[in-house]
Amino acid sequence: MSEYNKPLPEIQPYSKGYWDGTKQHKLLIQHCNSCDSNIFYPRRDCPKCWSQELDWIEASGKAEVYTYSVTYEGVEEAFVDDLPIILAWIDLPEGIRMHTNLVECEPEDVHIGMAVEVVFRDVTDDITLPYFRPVKRGV
Repeated sequence: MSEYNKPLPEIQPYSKGYWDGTKQHKLLIQHCNSCDSNIFYPRRDCPKCWSQELDWIEASGKAEVYTYSVTYEGVEEAFVDDLPIILAWIDLPEGIRMHTNLVECEPEDVHIGMAVEVVFRDVTDDITLPYFRPVKRGV
């Protein structure tokens, strides 16, 4: 594994399940057992009913681009080699909207409504980051 020189997430007790899932290449979201809501980003309490009766469920990993922006310059030095960076809000069928980077595509190919799927990158021995890429047609 090459040296990863970018910021890494700070794992909190309430987000540990999410990061344990990414390490196994699974996209996990919280589920409230009290009001049946799906929740993302990880939290201590359900934002709808304030219950702490939260579990983890595996999301499909499929999504659709809600909106996006492309960054061509003006980033921290550690991210210069990643330019252009495609930042997107995506909607999962589980009712979750996530912020992510789109990878394995050109900015001019991205469009609102585009089908995307999760892909995982093991960036350190302890951290795996989820990204999304276009769904390959005919696969």
